Amino acid sequence: MVDEQESQSVNFEERLDCEKRRSEDYLTRLKYLQADFENFKKRNDREAEQIRCYGNERLVIQLLDVVDELELAIKNGEISTSPESLIEGVELTLKKLRKVLEQEGVTEIGTPEGKVLDPTCHNAIAAEERDDLADSTVIEVIRKGYVMKGKVIRPTIVKVAVKSKNNQKLSNQTEKKNNE
Repeated sequence: MVDEQESQSVNFEERLDCEKRRSEDYLTRLKYLQADFENFKKRNDREAEQIRCYGNERLVIQLLDVVDELELAIKNGEISTSPESLIEGVELTLKKLRKVLEQEGVTEIGTPEGKVLDPTCHNAIAAEERDDLADSTVIEVIRKGYVMKGKVIRPTIVKVAVKSKNNQKLSNQTEKKNNE
């Protein structure tokens, strides 16, 4: 019986040692995984910072070409006596700039004149009393708006028509009479 207890004791000690080695192995692996994960996070943070800093590099390079062309147009405008050549140079540069924007997914919001104000892509900053048009009809575009890949990045600034106060009172009275 004593032999049996000693053998069980030795067996337990061996099993305990085996489990200690196994847990130490797991702990070592966990430490390596934690270190790898920390390195992964740091590397991702560095890459994200580089993307933030240099993500627009291709766009900026294309815009620098436009700047060069504008500088050349100014230089030629100073030399030339005809304003037509300056205007032509600026028009060509504007065309190139629009092409660059188009490549980046930027498009102009269509001309809304004569249409009802759409608050999702238009911003009314002025109103003019007009009885010949419906309320909130766009009568003038003050600044063009742009969409980038389906998202409005700059709304169109517009002037809208509103009914005159006298005409609104008359139409309200007519509506009340029709409802009675």
